[in-house]
Order: sequence, then structure tokens, then C-alpha cells
Amino acid sequence: MDRRLCLGLLASLAVPGTALAAYPDRIIRIVVPFPPGGTTDILARLVADRLDKRFGQHAIVDNRPGASGNIGTKAVAGSAPDGYTLVMATINTHGINAAVFRSLPYDPVRDFAPITVVASTPNVLLANPSLGVADLAGLIRLARATPEGLAFGSTSTGGSPHMSGELLKVMAGIPLTHVPYRGGGPMLNDLIAGHIKLGFDNLPSAIGHVRAGTLRALAVTTAARFPGLPDVPTMAEAGVPGYEVAAWFGLLAPAGTPRPIVDLLQSRIAAVLAEPKTTARLLELGATPGGTAPDAFGQVVRNEVARWPEIVAKTGVAVE
Repeated sequence: MDRRLCLGLLASLAVPGTALAAYPDRIIRIVVPFPPGGTTDILARLVADRLDKRFGQHAIVDNRPGASGNIGTKAVAGSAPDGYTLVMATINTHGINAAVFRSLPYDPVRDFAPITVVASTPNVLLANPSLGVADLAGLIRLARATPEGLAFGSTSTGGSPHMSGELLKVMAGIPLTHVPYRGGGPMLNDLIAGHIKLGFDNLPSAIGHVRAGTLRALAVTTAARFPGLPDVPTMAEAGVPGYEVAAWFGLLAPAGTPRPIVDLLQSRIAAVLAEPKTTARLLELGATPGGTAPDAFGQVVRNEVARWPEIVAKTGVAVE
């Protein structure tokens, strides 16, 4: 019998009665499959801090970066399905990666029990002010006038910021070269320092630099403007009709985690996200609170897995 199925059956036998009432009786670990400082890490720490207060038990963040999120995500897929190890997943770990990587070390649908979407956010096209462009139209003109094209940085190969750039390249018909980084923090540091002039990132890790004026936001990738940056247009408004990419972040447990534990986690996390203080903080960061039911989140994952192969085929991106 499959090891995870055995563990899941054993865990389910322990859930009824007093065992579920006692959950959690030890530390809950939230694995972030990316480095500290990026949006995934920021959101995980926000949730972990508030879960401490809801559960009366510590929740800690464990950063396990590498391979565009695949290393940490695989580790959670193989963990005991007991509710004590979760992953803060993203649109790339549970959507894009299945299309970009020829061999993925986990199945984003079969190997996980969805809990809830924590937040959704635009990606944002960022420019160092020294590039000398004030808007997307100016960037497109510059790219077309630059024979070797322009380089743009992103948080990882195959992530939604990377694919946002590849989609712009295809839809606007401009030469762009991807420069991958190991997370949003390192990419933003190089962008601010001028080592690269363009970058795509999730809005929460970039919004402070935009508001401070150290980076210029040329456009957001969603269909609607973000209320916290009302002067920044969407890609479609700025000259690329039909362009849309929205990033999301959500918590999942290993497959086989008993449904009562999944439902308890979802209800507590949704309550955290509904707190006025948490909602205000997320909006300040550039994110919209989630709280989705487990089955609805599972459908989000299945939709992303189905959506991205066609987009990836158009861009030609693939990773061995």
C-alpha cells in the first residue's frame, strides 16, 4: 500500500473525538519554497503570526528555496498528512511549473489537500528610473529600437513574474531576455542598484519601493488597476490589449490529511484574513485577502494546471 495512503489512514483514525479537539498540540510548520523577503514569505509570516493567536500554538515559517519552488513543495508532498506541515503555494508551484518543467517531482493536484487561498495580487512591471522611460509605450519603443533587446529580471525561472515578462514579449512583439534570480529580494536589490533596468515581481514585495520612488511601476498585470496604486495602469490600458496575469498564494497540506483538520485550518485562516487589521495590512502590501473554501481552492489549482500549457507553448519556455 502507498506510504502516504497508509499515513493518511492512520491520521484519519486519530481524528475523531478528543484527538481533533486537541489539534494542534505541537508546532505547525509552514514551508515557503522561496527565499526570505519575497511575497510568498511575507504572506506566510503574516498568517503564521496570527495563527499563533488563534490556535494558542506556534506556527513557524521554514524557507526551503530552490528549483523555482519545486524543492520545498516536494518536501511537503512527502510529509506526514497530519496537519503539522503545510506549504505556502503559488500560481507557479501549483500551475505554471507543471507546464514549464518537463519533469515535476510532485503532482500539484494529486499530492496535496487544498486548504485556502491566502491572497491574490497583481504582478508589476518595474523599471529603474535611470532607464529613462515613463510608461509602457516608451518601454516598447525603446525595446524595438534596441537591436540586442532589453533584459528583465524575475524571481525565478517559470514563476508568474517570469511568465508575465514572456507574455509581454509575445503579445507586444518586443525583444526581451530573461534574467532569473533566486527570489524577489535579490532581484529587487539588483534592480534598485541598476545592475538590471527592468523587472517583474509580485506587487507586495515591490510596492514599498514604488511608493518610495526608488523603482517606477509601468503597469500591473491584472485586468483591473490595484486600488492602492490607482495611477498605475493595467497592461491592457497601457497598450497590450487582452493581457492578464494574476498571482495567488495559498496553503495546502499533504494529500491524505483528514478533512476535519483541513476544514479547521481553513476556518481559522479565513478568520485571520477577515480581521480588519489583517485585511488592511494585506491591502497596504498590495494584496487582496482570500479565505476560499478547500474545494473551491482545489478548482483554482486544477484551472491553473489546465491553463498554462498553451501559454508556455507560445513563449517557448521550458526547463529540463
